[in-house]
Amino acid sequence: MKYRYLGRSGLEVSVLGLGTNAFGKRANQDTSIRIIHHAMDKGINFIDTANIYAGTESERIIGLALEGRRDQAVLATKAGLVRGEGPNARGSSRRHLMLELENSLKRLRTDYVDLYQIHTFDPNTPLEETLGALEDMVRSGKVRYIGASNYAAWELMKAQGISDSRGTARFVSTQTSYSLADRTPEQELVPVCLDQGVGIIPYFPLAGGILTGKYGLTVEEAPTSSRMVTDPSFVRFLDERRITLGQQVSRLAADSGYSASAMSLAWLMQQPAISTVIVGATRVEQLEDNLTSVGMNLGSETTDTLNEWSDAFRYGKPFALYRLP
Repeated sequence: MKYRYLGRSGLEVSVLGLGTNAFGKRANQDTSIRIIHHAMDKGINFIDTANIYAGTESERIIGLALEGRRDQAVLATKAGLVRGEGPNARGSSRRHLMLELENSLKRLRTDYVDLYQIHTFDPNTPLEETLGALEDMVRSGKVRYIGASNYAAWELMKAQGISDSRGTARFVSTQTSYSLADRTPEQELVPVCLDQGVGIIPYFPLAGGILTGKYGLTVEEAPTSSRMVTDPSFVRFLDERRITLGQQVSRLAADSGYSASAMSLAWLMQQPAISTVIVGATRVEQLEDNLTSVGMNLGSETTDTLNEWSDAFRYGKPFALYRLP
């Protein structure tokens, strides 16, 4: 396994991280625990979850899996998206974040998280309030580092400015949709992260499976185990251009002796500001294939080809963006 620093912090994370939003939903408890243990045995130390994944089941399962191995994991969770009904069941207020952190710690069976991330920007709560609450969490020892997610470049920059002016903990990372099928972060977010020493943690690095090449141009062509079938709402992410890109990558990978997934992940790992690429799995075999990306050397010709095919996806709307309603 290869490791990189998380942004400008001293925290080292595996270049391939484990995403867990399928745990407790598309992967049952036993399978999820096997995947976590296999990942850790292979050197993956970054495990990413959130308080809303599978209705909190993801955090609960991770807590079980890490018993006796907590110190081997860099554990990251999030809060800020909608957790339920009521006026304070969402957002980045001090009240909501403090409550959600305590609940996450209970489910995760730990007294601290390595990285606590704001799941999305809250336009109704002053950043000063959010960052003040995060500073208190760090001082209490319940949080080691703080990160953002789904922040626009200007939102991230404003937060860093406030933290610097107050001399408080600053965001060391940010999560964003980023892949060959979504290069929109390169326009503004990547330059800000390079300037500010913020590590990028891409989510949807395989565009929800599109970059595996398994999708055709119709729903009927989707594999029975694919996200399109198990999560019908996923169809909103599909379009002809991205499916065509996935098929191109699949053919190129096959000619090179790799899987399309591994090639897509390897391309992303070599982009500027990337600290760790989180990818989910519902089977150990999936994870094992993704691990091959860590040792891949794409070469300049392959990289140039992938850059050319995906260039159009630097513009337009992001593949995915999660914001408060």
